Amino acid sequence: MNLALVHRPSMSLDAFAAAGGVHPQLVTRLVALGLLEPVAGVRGEPAFEGAQLTQLARIRRLHATLPLNYAAVGVVLDLLARIDELEAQLRRRPWT
Repeated sequence: MNLALVHRPSMSLDAFAAAGGVHPQLVTRLVALGLLEPVAGVRGEPAFEGAQLTQLARIRRLHATLPLNYAAVGVVLDLLARIDELEAQLRRRPWT
């Protein structure tokens, strides 16, 4: 992944899809499922922060390696985020 794109402020739907190696229709579908979050572009059209490319790559990797549809990938992402949160809480917890 091109790190310059990850730090880019925002990209159009087409530019984001191209940078992520997917068709723009897939990006639109992932937005509808709540897996990606667009921001408002210059003319009010959906735009994407470069950091969303990391999320897109994670979605693609989960979808390719597990027999899951994109809606189920959303559940897996939620569970992984919860695990990360719980592990962070454990690291902050003082052990007595």
